[in-house]
Amino acid sequence: MKVATSCALCLFNRGYNEILEATDDPQIRFKAIEELLCLLCREFKPTSVPAIIGTKRDRMIKEITGNPDPFIEKKRICNREALKLLPYAEKILSSKRDKRSRFRMACLISIVGNIMEFDIPGHEFTFSDIARLIQQAEKELVIDDLPEAFEIARRSKRILFLTDNAGEVAFDTLLVKELKSIIDGGRVIVGVKGKPILNDATLEDALFVGMDKVADEIITTGSDALGFIPSECSEEFLETYRSSDFIVAKGMAYAETLTELKLEKPHLLLLRTKCPLVAGYFGVPRHKNVAKILKKF
Repeated sequence: MKVATSCALCLFNRGYNEILEATDDPQIRFKAIEELLCLLCREFKPTSVPAIIGTKRDRMIKEITGNPDPFIEKKRICNREALKLLPYAEKILSSKRDKRSRFRMACLISIVGNIMEFDIPGHEFTFSDIARLIQQAEKELVIDDLPEAFEIARRSKRILFLTDNAGEVAFDTLLVKELKSIIDGGRVIVGVKGKPILNDATLEDALFVGMDKVADEIITTGSDALGFIPSECSEEFLETYRSSDFIVAKGMAYAETLTELKLEKPHLLLLRTKCPLVAGYFGVPRHKNVAKILKKF
């Protein structure tokens, strides 16, 4: 997925706000903003992928400000607030009796959790939105490949679940549980970022929300790259990726990067269309729910 003109504002806006989060020093802020503009001037071109530019941007900001995790407090707040809402989501899920409908509801809840993202122009969220959005998640599902996804999951022996943001990873625990029930005797492995980047979930976040209690294993990508950039990942992670029968990937950065690759296994993208680029790529409105299978090609 290549950049669009709307990406220019988003890439700068997210970087600018991250700099403000990272340091209070006005001189360091000025230097970081100066370097941000230079980086965008170099990297923003029609052939670029936004998640790759975002990765370079965030590494530059962390290096200049000396802050390895500018969003650490926001991530912790998101995790705590999500755990408060988790019993409500579990109650909704418990009303579904068969595996197929439970899988569907768990996917919808997981997608709603994807609203927990900061500094995207035109996208805002409050924690109080989540219960309402879970109630209307079915109506806002504009791409529905969940029936096929259920069948693929049922035939799989190993599923790799790639998380997106802190906070939403709490809701992902419900889907991981359902995946485990579908592939009875199989394994569900959860992948998180190896180092902090934006508000993406790391091992610390996964452990905080109890993902270790539901997943068969938690691994890291081995890096802080946004989305899936194979050259940035550890060999351990790539081996797990290659040996999995089905990959479930959360969020827009995975959509941006996976659509650039020749895939050998089916991938299920679960996301909220928070930006014009991703919405336009899939031909749907903004602020809607997407469950899209990317097949071998």
